[in-house]
Amino acid sequence: MVGLLVIWQLYCDFSGVSPLVLPSPGRIASALIDVRDEAWLHTSTTLAEALVGFGIAVVAACVAAAAMDRIPAVRQSVYPILVGSQAIPILAITPLLVLWFGFGLLPKVIVIVLVTFFPITVALLDGFASTTAEATDLLRTMGATSRQVFWKLRVPTALPGFFIGLRIAVTYAVIGAVYGEYVGAFDGLGIWMRTSANLFRTDLVFGAIAIVVAISVALFAAVVLLEAVSIPWYRAARRAR
Repeated sequence: MVGLLVIWQLYCDFSGVSPLVLPSPGRIASALIDVRDEAWLHTSTTLAEALVGFGIAVVAACVAAAAMDRIPAVRQSVYPILVGSQAIPILAITPLLVLWFGFGLLPKVIVIVLVTFFPITVALLDGFASTTAEATDLLRTMGATSRQVFWKLRVPTALPGFFIGLRIAVTYAVIGAVYGEYVGAFDGLGIWMRTSANLFRTDLVFGAIAIVVAISVALFAAVVLLEAVSIPWYRAARRAR
């Protein structure tokens, strides 16, 4: 990454390319420092939207996956709808959400839930399905109830898959927030990119992109850390393979 930034800086310094076309990393950093208060306002807005939408999606996905796992009729009726929902073009529906619900928080949260709910739910369902029949039979012979089998066996077995879904979805949450803002918002990195582009402030556009990348990486790292703390036995087992 450092080498790429150095090459980028040298190219901008010696190629004669216009800063309006390709600003150098130094110019981008300087521009962000100059407008740091504005940058923080937009960053905090996007981060808050991403966390709210992601949190709602996690809760909804856990409830939906548990219901589909425990009740086959629910899975048979809901799963096809869940898969079909992924065919909804987010690019087309986001302007409608902004039209219906305004420039506030709600349309962004809906977009984030739409793009993050599916990977978490599917990962959880696959995790539940990975529970072996032998382990289930063993618990039942020891007198475990269906609820105990679910909480003591199926949930721990599903956790590795659950965290895989979280790692995928958490980056989608940031992208969903940015896109929702780009279509229509008062604050946020998405609308900041749009207004900066309209003003030919390419340096601020690149700066906003850099912030989006940084947020995504930070949230991804937070999920990885949470996984390491929550299921250390799984990481230890992977290293032992």
